[in-house]
Amino acid sequence: MTMKSYNVRQTRAVALLGLVSLMVSACGAIPAGSSSGQSQRPQASAGLGSFNPTAAARQCYSDLGKANVRFSPLPNRQFSGGCSQIDSIKLLDVGADVTNLGPVKCELAGKFAAWTEYAVKRAARKYLGSDLKRIETMGSYSCRNIAGSGKLSQHAHANAIDVSAFVLTDGRRITVENNWKSGRQEMQFLAAIHDSACKRFGTVLSPNYNAAHRDHFHLDMSGNGYCR
Repeated sequence: MTMKSYNVRQTRAVALLGLVSLMVSACGAIPAGSSSGQSQRPQASAGLGSFNPTAAARQCYSDLGKANVRFSPLPNRQFSGGCSQIDSIKLLDVGADVTNLGPVKCELAGKFAAWTEYAVKRAARKYLGSDLKRIETMGSYSCRNIAGSGKLSQHAHANAIDVSAFVLTDGRRITVENNWKSGRQEMQFLAAIHDSACKRFGTVLSPNYNAAHRDHFHLDMSGNGYCR
């Protein structure tokens, strides 16, 4: 596996590439996460963004580079309905393939990359005897409300990721929906990475939370260690 460190001096060039990519992906084009269930979607007209990362984002870029995480910074964007993509990036390589992942806040991306490297990969080898090949997600950014409320979901700010399955190099596919309560080794694997997620993210929701989360883990940076 070859990993490239982020070069701070290339920020502007990469940002322009990110802008081109983002211009073709309006709010509804990103796969909608289901962490809070589907709810009424706010109107979200897209506008051109500006590349003006905060000091925290620049530090985050540096931290990701030191961790050998490949990514593209994305321009800040505001949408009608209160949705936004601020200090977001596009993850390119976290040491395993990740599907359906759109813009994510840099801080969340860093936590997700570390969780993948130090929790998911290790748990796959320990409990399942195989290496991790791919993480399947239901998406990240989605301009919508929390189900049953008028409050915006963390997905509406690119601050949440929904993870549904893990594919191993030996071909096995472990899903939250089918293996949360089925298969001893698979259950141990999911329980271990769930527990690790609770130590890294602000909010972690699993099938233990409610029926809307029966098929995925919801990971976001809000809250204060809320874990279900």
